[in-house]
Amino acid sequence: MQLSWLEQRAADEAAPTTTDLARVDVFYERLEVEDERFQPAVDRIKQARGYVTQDIIELHPETPNLDGICAKFKDEHLHTDDEVRLVLDGEGIFDIRGADDRWIRVQVERGDLLIVPAQLYHRFFLTERKHIRCVRLFKDASGWTPHYR
Repeated sequence: MQLSWLEQRAADEAAPTTTDLARVDVFYERLEVEDERFQPAVDRIKQARGYVTQDIIELHPETPNLDGICAKFKDEHLHTDDEVRLVLDGEGIFDIRGADDRWIRVQVERGDLLIVPAQLYHRFFLTERKHIRCVRLFKDASGWTPHYR
């Protein structure tokens, strides 16, 4: 995971840390995902946090309507359920509203588990590679709906 401020206040300002994410209840953990051995860790998280269902989503340059799919994520929005992503392959960028309403840019990659809590504004982009494969976890089997700002 790589963290940065979307807009730095000073040239010598330190990059944000996981403490800055924790201030807005964003959870991060690095997990082993080699050889698809991630399920025990996913089961632990599901049990501890009350998630009931999971799926795997993959986006890549050949995904039909990739631009249309990505357009739904690029605008600032929130959900009534947590947004949970365990990256199995590829990479992506979350912009998360931090304390003082500042954007924290979070670039996730293979092995990164990120939980954006319900009711926290954020947005998501693919990197130039245009590829990400993630486990998603949900508390409600119907998934979640974005609510745009």
